[in-house]
Amino acid sequence: MEQGFGSDSVPPAGSIDKSKVLDVKPMRCLMPVFPSPNGMSSVSTPQPSPFVCVPPSGPFPTGVSPFYPFLAPNAAARSGENHEAFGFGTPISPVPLNSFRTPTANGDTGPRRPGRPRATNGLVAEDDGVSDSQNQSDQFGSGYSVHVNDVEDTSTGKKRGRPRKTRMSHPANSHVEVDVDPILNQLLASFKLVEFDQAKKADGDKELVGRILLAFDVFRRRLTQIDEKRGETPGSARRPDLKAANLLMTKGARTNQTKRVGNVPGIEVGDIFFFRMELCLVGLHAPSMAGIDYMSVRLTGDEEPIAVSIVASGGYDDEGDDGDVLIYTGQGGVQRRDGQMFDQKLERGNLALEKSMHRGNEVRVIRGVIDVTNPRGKIYMYDGLYRIQESWAEKSKLGDCSIFRYKLLRVPGQPEAFTLWKSIQQWRDGTATRVGVILPDLTSGAESQPVCLVNDVDDEKGPAYFTYIPSLKYSKPYMKPNPSMGCQCVGGCQPGGSACPCIQKNGGFLPFSSLGVLVSYKTLIHECGSACSCPPNCRNRMSQTGPKARVEVFKTKNRGWGLRSWDPIRGGGFMCEYAGEVVEESRVGELGNDGDDDYIFDATRMYEPLEPVRDYNDESKKVPYPLVISAKKGGNVARFMNHSCSPNVFWQLVVRENNNETYYHIAFFAIRHIPPMQELTFDYGMVPPDKADCRRKKCLCGSLNCRGYFY
Repeated sequence: MEQGFGSDSVPPAGSIDKSKVLDVKPMRCLMPVFPSPNGMSSVSTPQPSPFVCVPPSGPFPTGVSPFYPFLAPNAAARSGENHEAFGFGTPISPVPLNSFRTPTANGDTGPRRPGRPRATNGLVAEDDGVSDSQNQSDQFGSGYSVHVNDVEDTSTGKKRGRPRKTRMSHPANSHVEVDVDPILNQLLASFKLVEFDQAKKADGDKELVGRILLAFDVFRRRLTQIDEKRGETPGSARRPDLKAANLLMTKGARTNQTKRVGNVPGIEVGDIFFFRMELCLVGLHAPSMAGIDYMSVRLTGDEEPIAVSIVASGGYDDEGDDGDVLIYTGQGGVQRRDGQMFDQKLERGNLALEKSMHRGNEVRVIRGVIDVTNPRGKIYMYDGLYRIQESWAEKSKLGDCSIFRYKLLRVPGQPEAFTLWKSIQQWRDGTATRVGVILPDLTSGAESQPVCLVNDVDDEKGPAYFTYIPSLKYSKPYMKPNPSMGCQCVGGCQPGGSACPCIQKNGGFLPFSSLGVLVSYKTLIHECGSACSCPPNCRNRMSQTGPKARVEVFKTKNRGWGLRSWDPIRGGGFMCEYAGEVVEESRVGELGNDGDDDYIFDATRMYEPLEPVRDYNDESKKVPYPLVISAKKGGNVARFMNHSCSPNVFWQLVVRENNNETYYHIAFFAIRHIPPMQELTFDYGMVPPDKADCRRKKCLCGSLNCRGYFY
């Protein structure tokens, strides 16, 4: 006799004959059964209880108990409910799925892949893209609703992701939301990136590449600032760099989407990037995670893949200490958690590299190097074009699987990139001598880092004599009508500090990140003054501790002495302040007539506005007092910065207050990422119409936007 579920005849517990074949009915034939009142079996009930919709959190009708995982925290206090019947002695609160995260590298003891990771089905960057996102709480908050852009996967040609509405909400107050779409739309309009020419999207130029990268960086920093105010912690797995890049791609703000062999328009050998997503936005390397980018070409009727670019981020078995040779490891070769290994296969990117070796086509190489200011991040440097000389298979370092290796040689005649970085490291370590050094430290110890004086152009022994002073000298400060109280942040001003008066003066935000990056651009930035209780390393004292990068004063070929950095500089990174003596505006004309205006900074001049990076929420008033600084007799490294009509550095007015005294300072920040040994320049500005009699000087900046003269 066959026994089916739901029959009227039910055998006693434990007496079921398991050798019998059960007549199992489809699920759609089963009726919903809820727990029955105590003492009654739901199995033996001839007619199941009628369907009743019970919310997971209650209230519950008679005989119905809360069930896992919706056991209410206060359920244990209710009488007549037997939680033990469900096998749980204590109530368990429901946990949202998004609270579970992949274990971090510190907590993951499982084996790693010996090869290069393959592209995934989500827009995910390698663990190198954290850069400043993890060290400065540069992450999404839990209130983000992330746009997932339809991004094409190089290996599959398919699009993935589905756009969703973009909002940010306060974790403690879910009803508080920040819609970032208006911020982004306003930013894209300022950068002229709204529905720009389709031809430019396929093939860009230097000007467009610069605008896209700057828009990404400004928007990313803005998201960082919002996150910090909301109290996000560095332990969060959210990533504003991915968020910003996704939204820009959704809006169509990207270029060089046409895949190509060789150099990419608008990108020069030696250019640097601090996030993998920057490579995607400008078309230098399309995959957001995979290390090999390739395309299909048709030769004799059949299509075959060829490699167009690779990223060697130094996390695998790559060997590249020789600046002109790179031994690159292929992708794949997965080691499972049970220890079983799989050999790399000659497919996708590996096959593309093999085909490129036989074809002899050039491959772009992007090298990832450790960011010394943020050891958890990387800096990506475009090292130029390489050709694959040979390939072979060998055992991995663990010896458990076979991997592919490719030897690439750098195409000769290109500008220095990675080799220059290696030379700088040798100068720093003392294993090589810097050619042309006149003075090892121009500052005589006045700065925390030495500033060498270098001339490898001619026989000039140095600039005219001056006294090196690291800060601005005031004869008398500006007076405030109302006394200003300093902050009481003993441990330093912290993001979201609603009680900090210095933060409130900056619109409720800290203007600087923990890495010294200017997060938002305002007419006036309020730094902590001498009356504040915060320590010297407070984040709101960024311009008070001298240059952060290792700089040198060098002799240019046709513009006298100039300034450049040994270190790569982030966009928005602090450079130095303009030191010297504050002079009255009436004396500016006298200095000009005496020919002593070569080392004058005049804040009363007209400057080309950095419109795209301006903070549109900035309500700061115009500087009430003109600020003129003379560095003729005494100054710091800023006096050597030359003029350019397309500068890479801009100045920002900073104020420090002490009771009823106000001190204005001029601080310099990088407009965009600046590679090592690139000259640092800023716009000297134009004189007002009433001072048109000032003598013009011929401009030799050589930029495409050169006005031909400056004052």
